[in-house]
Amino acid sequence: MAATIYEVAALAGVSPATVSRVLNGAAVSPGYAAKVREAATALNFRPNRTARTLRRQSSEIIALIIPDIENPFYTALARGVEDRALAAGYSVVLCNTDDQHDKEARYLDIAISEQMAGVVLAPASARTDIDALLARNTPVVTVDRSTHGHAVDAVLMDNTDGGRAATSALYDEGFLRVACITGPRDVETADQRADGWREVFTAHSPRVKAENYLRRANYRVDGGRAAMADLMRMRRPPDAVFVANNLMSVGALQHLLSIDMEPPAIGLASLGDLPFTTWQKKGVTVLPWPGRRLGLTAADLLLSRIGGDHGPARTIITRGSDEDDPTG
Repeated sequence: MAATIYEVAALAGVSPATVSRVLNGAAVSPGYAAKVREAATALNFRPNRTARTLRRQSSEIIALIIPDIENPFYTALARGVEDRALAAGYSVVLCNTDDQHDKEARYLDIAISEQMAGVVLAPASARTDIDALLARNTPVVTVDRSTHGHAVDAVLMDNTDGGRAATSALYDEGFLRVACITGPRDVETADQRADGWREVFTAHSPRVKAENYLRRANYRVDGGRAAMADLMRMRRPPDAVFVANNLMSVGALQHLLSIDMEPPAIGLASLGDLPFTTWQKKGVTVLPWPGRRLGLTAADLLLSRIGGDHGPARTIITRGSDEDDPTG
């Protein structure tokens, strides 16, 4: 016989109302929420999905819309969202946009047509349009990137601080000309990380035009490889490079190895751990970029909104140097 909400409440030592609030994503103290989730898991409790869907007039499905699941940062982020959602009785549908607005718009339309309970979204750019979702009162939380002009919850990294910290680390190692490979224009993370680099570069080389040492790429391996090759062709190439995401760092490293410029002969700093094990990361400075923590936090905010929280929009900003939550 299936476990009941009353049995979960008894095992957790809380009231049935508290169990209901946790399962519906309402705000509950972390201690009680953890007890309820543990009890529900131990009893293999399954909520009555049909009744809950009818009551809410929405499904028990959350859409997670991200640029690239092949990037380990987003893989970790997705795991954080899924862990929280499943504990609250929700399923997660994963959608990859490849930073393409037409794909993103299609997935947003599907979220509406399928009456999904909520959306966690890493926007393709500042031009992402979520007005239709908000008009239908579908909760939306943006993660990693924000949308401009929309009053929704956001969970972001301090990208400017990340660019600043990675660049400073290279100068602290004794390098003199630190270039930057960042992401595409119109993507706020790319611009903010370049801003942090530019601040430190200008402080060390005030007479050098910073833009000469800035390259933009597509946040993927091939983009990092091409951007590094372009920097190395300069009449006066950099002696170190800050790369603004992990996949581009792999590409940049591939090019350096192809020309026998193995770090630390040239400095390399990456935001986010290098995802492939073909390179022993000796000589590479890696700044943690905790995707799972962002996913956990974004899911918590979304579940709170699904549960009826109508408070003002919240923005949570964290730094890569903050300790990650390994267990959730």
